Amino acid sequence: MTKKQKKMTIRLCISAVFLIAGLISEGTHPIDWIFFAVSYLSAGYDIPLKALKTIRGGQVFDENFLMTVATFGAIGIGAYEEAVAVMLFYQVGELFNDYAVNKSRKSISDLMDINPEFANVLRDGSEEQVDPDEVEIGETVVIRPGERVPLDGIVLKGTSSLDTKALTGESMPMEIHEGDNIVSGSININGLLEVRVTKLYDDSTVAKILELVENASSRKAKAENFITRFARVYTPVVVALAVILAVIPPLLLGQPWSVWLYRACSFLVVSCPCALVISVPLSFFGGLGAASKQGILMKGSNYLEAMGNLDTVVFDKTGTLTTGRFQVTETVPEEGVSREELLTLAAYGESHSTHPIALSVLEAYEHMLDTDSRGQGKAASAASNDGHESGGESEVMDQGRIESVEEIAGHGIHAVLRAVSSGDGGKKEAGAPGSAEAAGTFDLYIGNEKLMKRQGISVNSRKEAAGTTLYVARDNTFIGSILISDTVREDVPEAFAGLRREGVRSLVMLTGDKESVGKAVAGQLGLDRVFGNLLPQDKVAKVEELLAEKPEGRSLAFVGDGINDAPVLSRADVGIAMGGIGSDAAVEAADVVIMNDEPSKIVDGIRIARKTVGIVRQNIIFAIGVKILVLILVALGLANMWMAVFGDVGVSVIAILNAIRALNYKRKY
Repeated sequence: MTKKQKKMTIRLCISAVFLIAGLISEGTHPIDWIFFAVSYLSAGYDIPLKALKTIRGGQVFDENFLMTVATFGAIGIGAYEEAVAVMLFYQVGELFNDYAVNKSRKSISDLMDINPEFANVLRDGSEEQVDPDEVEIGETVVIRPGERVPLDGIVLKGTSSLDTKALTGESMPMEIHEGDNIVSGSININGLLEVRVTKLYDDSTVAKILELVENASSRKAKAENFITRFARVYTPVVVALAVILAVIPPLLLGQPWSVWLYRACSFLVVSCPCALVISVPLSFFGGLGAASKQGILMKGSNYLEAMGNLDTVVFDKTGTLTTGRFQVTETVPEEGVSREELLTLAAYGESHSTHPIALSVLEAYEHMLDTDSRGQGKAASAASNDGHESGGESEVMDQGRIESVEEIAGHGIHAVLRAVSSGDGGKKEAGAPGSAEAAGTFDLYIGNEKLMKRQGISVNSRKEAAGTTLYVARDNTFIGSILISDTVREDVPEAFAGLRREGVRSLVMLTGDKESVGKAVAGQLGLDRVFGNLLPQDKVAKVEELLAEKPEGRSLAFVGDGINDAPVLSRADVGIAMGGIGSDAAVEAADVVIMNDEPSKIVDGIRIARKTVGIVRQNIIFAIGVKILVLILVALGLANMWMAVFGDVGVSVIAILNAIRALNYKRKY
């Protein structure tokens, strides 16, 4: 409980004691009046002051004004105990509201706690503790166990585990080693790290996230805007009705003024729109907090509302549905050539390239060597089915064998390798079935089909392969092909199943890759439609078409990596970035950021959004329904001011408690 809440609780307890004393001593003037006066002032002395302040500011009709007029009117007609009770219970409702707001702010506050307080920077051979915004790019910072990572950078020395829960919502620590990227805001758990800073504090991950969260409340949902407009019209109208209720019946019917003034005051009490004005924004705030706990950052309540109404979800392929990390998924050697020989020669040819495809070939080759060293990956047989020698085991790479390497733009690689004969202690060269050949050099070609055609080499073409095909030839002899494919993210099938369960009608993929590759991935995952060979502007055009197709009142989300898809992220109803905790572009371009790159988090976002919107609707219907009912009863004289108190404070407390539920979300899959 905050200091402000403690003070208010003490005030309300004092007010309640004096109210009870006044009720006990009622009729004993002026003692009961004194008790009621102390009780009123203790509970609500500040309400008339706030009303005066808002009137001076040009805003007359707010809840403070309504409570002041209603209670002063009740005092004027001698209903002291009811005037005090109205003020006391109104303030109890405000205390509940304050507590609820603080509770729903807690998850946001926890997120704000990612802000690092200091950085230990190495300067002139000694360690100096400074503010993070004083550290320059290229400087080295030391992070001890238990300290928060102050700035984004690359680990120069040390290994450790990082607690990234505040950023990603994941409870499992992230393992960090030398050479790994590290992001600000996470907590170093158990190792001493030295990190070279790669971004200034203002450009760091933690600064971007804090800016995003702080600005989230400025983008209101339609329901919030409706309540704001409703309150501006509603409050002056009910004040006018209360005046009519107080004046017209006594003048026309000749009834006592005190009766109708009492009803008018009760009318003002129940008419206060607190339940709506407080509970609706509070519900959305709780929903944003629940999402942030799951590592889903939304830039406003309007996007939360749109997430709950998704009809179509459009995905980019690379970096979104797939990891963006190439792997060798298939090797197809020609007859008489083993898989090990094909992969070994390809690795020699690609050993000087830093292209992702080349790196994937080298990774597969190293994995093959590791497997061989454990005695599990020897050549499949000593002789192939046609009686030719298979070529035996793979060899450890000898860079001295590479005579020259030439990269042929748009085609592939031409390398000249020194052959190894079986007579000098080596193994017979791949692609030379039969007897061992004398040591010499040979040409190795690795690349696309265009390279093979250029050299006049006939290949077994693989037009429909789901990936990039590398063709390998020794001299003018085709010896096999290697398929390089992007790998699908582990939780994508789970995400798609969840989206279907949540009623998303259409799942679409847009990719700049070949349409055949896109269709292969789409078929594997069960997507409804796929469009390939798209440039960024083509993706925007496709999203425009899909927006025109979706049902009225439903929304479309585009899910991309947040780096190359900024135009289409901006065009969709909801732009969702699988940006990860290190991508500035994701935080900048998207409306929603999934901090741990898991597409299944979109399902969590939809469920949180629908729960939040459901709570908002419940509160609106409940609050308006009860208020209209009590207003009618008060106007007819069938309800007194105590019922009016329930119509205001009781409804507010119930709506606020209901709104708090938006903050609580548990993943059920």
